[in-house]
Amino acid sequence: MIQTQAPGAGSTSRPPRIALTTYLQNAKWGIWDAPAAVLPATYLEAVVAAGGTPLLLPPIGTDTSVLDLVDGLIVVGGADVDPGNYDAEPHPSTRSQPSRDEHDIALTLAALEKGVPLFAICRGAQILNVALGGNLIQHVPDVLPEANYQPAPGVYGEVEFDTRPGSISAQLLGEKASAPVYHHQILDRVADGLCVTARAADGTVEAVESTRGSWALGVQFHPEQNPSDLRLFEGFIDAARRYRDKEVYVEGLAPSTESTATEKSWA
Repeated sequence: MIQTQAPGAGSTSRPPRIALTTYLQNAKWGIWDAPAAVLPATYLEAVVAAGGTPLLLPPIGTDTSVLDLVDGLIVVGGADVDPGNYDAEPHPSTRSQPSRDEHDIALTLAALEKGVPLFAICRGAQILNVALGGNLIQHVPDVLPEANYQPAPGVYGEVEFDTRPGSISAQLLGEKASAPVYHHQILDRVADGLCVTARAADGTVEAVESTRGSWALGVQFHPEQNPSDLRLFEGFIDAARRYRDKEVYVEGLAPSTESTATEKSWA
């Protein structure tokens, strides 16, 4: 991929400002037990370690114009995406938060429209796919019973995957990589405007990227859970820095002809 300096673009010494979506649910602190906007600290620590300044966006009072004030957006992991967003009936295991879906989808679409660098993690990658018209497999064991993407409650697994040459994923991670993983849903039909750029050996989509002219990467795994490997966060912060400095991003991938998550038919 090629990035060139826009005419008249200047630089600044301030760190890139990174907006992150958050949860809105019950939490405990001190003597209190009440609804709160929360986010695992691993996301914030990864942003700071990679050189960014984190700013939190709770899923209430959604205002997509806030993206005019930041240099990048991270849509984080969490609850299942409501299957109503892709015209499906809920699986018995599906646990969704529709108001959070509305918030995250609105911000995702606004980031793509404005060209704000977008890093979508786990649920975030699913939101990205659904926002653009794709759909999901709601429960991995139904189609891949041998998969071990959610080993036990609160226990992360590990996934190995291959990347597509010329992609952001390959540029930052090389031909092969591994990462922590924790999910029971995966991408099925990949939306128009996205290209599959990493797969696990069983065919599971592990990364997608935009083909619509902006830096946008969605990963099914959890890079924030591996603080010793910040390559994806560093690549994202670099893209945010270039966006801050008004450099022009030129997409390096052609649209993918792939439309499903694996070679298998799950219809």
